[in-house]
Amino acid sequence: MTVIDIYNMQAEKISQMEINEGLFEQSVRKDVLHQVVVSQLANKRSGNASSKTRAEVNASGKKLYKQKGTGNARVGNEGAQHRVGGGVAFGPKPRDYSIKVPRKIKKAALRMALADKLQSDHLIVIDDFNLPEIKTSKFVEVMNRFNVNKALIVTDEKNETLEKSSKNIPWVKVIRHEGLNVYDILNHDHLFLVKSSIKKIEEALIS
Repeated sequence: MTVIDIYNMQAEKISQMEINEGLFEQSVRKDVLHQVVVSQLANKRSGNASSKTRAEVNASGKKLYKQKGTGNARVGNEGAQHRVGGGVAFGPKPRDYSIKVPRKIKKAALRMALADKLQSDHLIVIDDFNLPEIKTSKFVEVMNRFNVNKALIVTDEKNETLEKSSKNIPWVKVIRHEGLNVYDILNHDHLFLVKSSIKKIEEALIS
């Protein structure tokens, strides 16, 4: 079992705890992490470029004039692609940019990201993060005690005081354990885990 230190909000070491080796004792493969991060970012793309075909434009379907006898070219209706205001031939339509990654690889990548933070001493387990009131300055004081800049904080349940106190801090993100993901872990310099969230993360990632 791996033993990690537990801190309080005064940045004081208060105890230690044993964690499952399968969660943090993992060799880090950059190719797997890259695959999952690319998938996450691709899945955020909306692909909303769209043009109207001749069937979708607001135009009459009536033939403009008779086929023969006018001396003009033969025409169809107002929505034809070659007419002003007509539809677009072979124009863009919303596309799906998502990239599917097997669930086992996603779990493995999450364990690798957690292991990377532990191995680089950028993982901090905190006993609890219960601020006395909703106040940004109080939250910043706690973060300054740990001397961190860009941090991701993972809680086990909704913590309204913490979430609202950190809302205006651009270099901090607070998420719950079920929203833990590879991109956010790697995108932040330090990872804070509330002690009670570790058990739930273990249950989700080790099966």
